[in-house]
Amino acid sequence: MKIIITGGCGYKGSYLIPLLLEEGHQIISIDTQWFGNYLPSHKNLQNLNIDIRDIDKINMDGVDVIIHLANIANDPAVELNPTLSWEVNVLAGQQLIEKAQRNNVRHFIFASSGSVYGVKEEPNVTEDLELVPISVYNKTKMVAERVFLSYQDKMQVHCIRPATVCGFSPRMRLDVSVNMFTYQALKNKKMTVFGGDQTRPNIHIKDIANVYKHFIENPAIKSGCYNAGFENITIKKIAEMVSDVIPSEIDITESNDPRSYRQDSSKLIKTGFTPKFTVLDAIKDIANAFNNKVLPEGENCYTVKWMKKISLN
Repeated sequence: MKIIITGGCGYKGSYLIPLLLEEGHQIISIDTQWFGNYLPSHKNLQNLNIDIRDIDKINMDGVDVIIHLANIANDPAVELNPTLSWEVNVLAGQQLIEKAQRNNVRHFIFASSGSVYGVKEEPNVTEDLELVPISVYNKTKMVAERVFLSYQDKMQVHCIRPATVCGFSPRMRLDVSVNMFTYQALKNKKMTVFGGDQTRPNIHIKDIANVYKHFIENPAIKSGCYNAGFENITIKKIAEMVSDVIPSEIDITESNDPRSYRQDSSKLIKTGFTPKFTVLDAIKDIANAFNNKVLPEGENCYTVKWMKKISLN
């Protein structure tokens, strides 16, 4: 297949694209490369330094599938520049799917977020619950979903709501809970936990890559939204899991962060998908990369810090 992946140089894209290349797909990566370029050279890869807001520069001739990963990611980064975030996360996405429809692209896969539900009391947070986003980032994802699903009469549209992704990637992120705690333990033998009682759903980066592959390989799955998260764990418990692998001190500090998210991914499981990796696997993968001196550790591993450095705030 010929596949466009927006945000192809990002945390998930840098892991996903080599997998798809191995399977013989033709890949076009669209990315501003603000955080760098970690993709390998390959005869079947066009690695284009393009802002998705420049829709006229994106050639969709013969494209079968679009995987839309590009976004301004996470709550603090969006709060840094809300205008940029609405432009990238929503307006550019609408232009992208409209052009896709005009070019007869038959399948659109969107990386939404499991945080669109907001804080829920229900023990099983399923796709039919009301969305009550509590941050601008969550709101951009909710609105984008509604835009994309309005095209489902013209193409297959799958909105994937991933949990917090964890694990090693060539384009590393060290500002998400599992990765951050693991890195702190490796570097300092000490982790700082703010609060700790907040629950977060998690998914290994290998599993989320396999989720996108699953939908590519099964385009007839009914259009709609699908949760993708398999371990609902408190922040404190994540730190304890890290400490079991990398002996380290846990320093708990008070926090006013109310964000507790959980996910039930039974709907995804019913389509035939089976997760294979765990948070513990992610911790061990990062530790192995660190010990083998291949773990990226630069400022661009921290979204907000890097956005400020390159003047995106």
